[in-house]
Amino acid sequence: MSTFMIEPGARLANRYRLDEPVSETNGATFWKATDETLARLVAVWTFADGFPNTSAVIHAARATSRIADSRVTQVFDADDTAQPPYLVEEWVIGQSLTDLLSGGPLAPERAAGLIAEAAEALATAHETGLSHQFLTPNKLIWSVGGAVKVTGIGVDAALRGLPPEQTPDVAAVDAYGLGRLLYASLTGHWPESAHAPEHHATKYNLPAAPAADGILPPRQLRAEVPQRLDEIAGYAAAPAPEARGSLTTPRAIAHALSDAPRMAPIPVTQPAAANAPPPERGTSRTSGAFGAAPGRETRGASRGRASSAPDQSRDASRSPVLAKIAIAGAALLVLVGVVTGAWTLGSTMGGDDADPGQNADPQPGDGQSGSGDDPELETIELSDAEGFDPLGDGDEHSDNAGKAIDGDPDSRWKTEGYDGPSFGKLKEGVGLLVDLGDTAEVHEATLSLGEAGAADVQLLVGDDPEFEALQQKAEASGVSGEEDVKLSDPAEGRYVAIWFTSLPQDGEYRGTINEVELRGKT
Repeated sequence: MSTFMIEPGARLANRYRLDEPVSETNGATFWKATDETLARLVAVWTFADGFPNTSAVIHAARATSRIADSRVTQVFDADDTAQPPYLVEEWVIGQSLTDLLSGGPLAPERAAGLIAEAAEALATAHETGLSHQFLTPNKLIWSVGGAVKVTGIGVDAALRGLPPEQTPDVAAVDAYGLGRLLYASLTGHWPESAHAPEHHATKYNLPAAPAADGILPPRQLRAEVPQRLDEIAGYAAAPAPEARGSLTTPRAIAHALSDAPRMAPIPVTQPAAANAPPPERGTSRTSGAFGAAPGRETRGASRGRASSAPDQSRDASRSPVLAKIAIAGAALLVLVGVVTGAWTLGSTMGGDDADPGQNADPQPGDGQSGSGDDPELETIELSDAEGFDPLGDGDEHSDNAGKAIDGDPDSRWKTEGYDGPSFGKLKEGVGLLVDLGDTAEVHEATLSLGEAGAADVQLLVGDDPEFEALQQKAEASGVSGEEDVKLSDPAEGRYVAIWFTSLPQDGEYRGTINEVELRGKT
């Protein structure tokens, strides 16, 4: 089936309804769609017969799904064997940087905070081996839930036939892209001359930056831009790599902007805002958080703005509220008195014949928790273990894997040694695959990881030992020694992979597991 023959209303996997096409790129079509199973909007890519990069896009999407940063667009589903092949991503509701700049440049603090978040997300992606390479104002979104989202990581490069993997040259490309986004945010101009051979400013509805022996620095366009931000934007957005100083990676830009105040949610005009999801977690730091910048609030509702009315009007408006609070308090006191009296009377009448267990607080060992909601968990017996290297040579010291489940904390399994914490950019991770012998409901794990240094690990669970069948259910960053990892939701499966995404240095870089204990229900 050709993508061009698919019409709105078509369904993929008996689940995803294609509502309307948004864009088309050489045989890859981007759709606004609905996940009918979960009743939510999603974004879907479909690929025409003969589209040359389908497998690369799906591979990049799967790699992107394992980036542990909520500022990166989530990937929900991908299938390159379906007809047509498809990719399902998060549909981000909010305003792109293009939208935010339609009313003029951002306040300097807001601009710095927004780009700092994007730089941190890109730095995390680079550390897991992925890049963007096509950063534009449309790829940076301030979501209706109050979070920064960077769309297109990995996927945008693969769509264009470029390898999405991070390299030093690609790191510089993404750093340059971040610098241009900072310049645009501070000035409301796109940092290229209108006379440039490839003039893209009009594509983003922005005027080209004024130029005189090169584009003018931000402070020459806006005097209120702080000197430090002027320097960062000027260096990072410099066309010549040698003029960018040390700002040649997203991590370097994130470090330069590390003290920028993180953005507080701003109103976003959205028809479906009443049904918007709760605010998303993931905007990193909260140091110096601030409200909406002056002059930008008018883009949405004004209820978050401080009132300029006289104090008397505020007092008058508060009076009915205070009265209601007083009445509610009095009613609550009466209710407490009635309940207390009834309990006392019942206790007196019950005497020695009353059930001693009735109304009694749970005691240790009585099978109840303090909340009454915690499940009773048992230690799951582990049947077998092997080194797990599905993205490499297929072997990861499997001969020693049993030492991680033998009950002896002094024995251990280790990964192979690597040249860096990210596996020398050769793969996305390695791990230990544990066979439970039968399907069990896994709730939590205790991992003894050795003392070599901090590692990043994930727990993958599934009924099939193939990597594609395992789903990430928990993660822990910067951990060593004994670490308790609790799954956000219980997961059923026969296989659990302890998956290293970043290795500590132990001579070479390698992961260590002395012992694995899983708890749940069998």
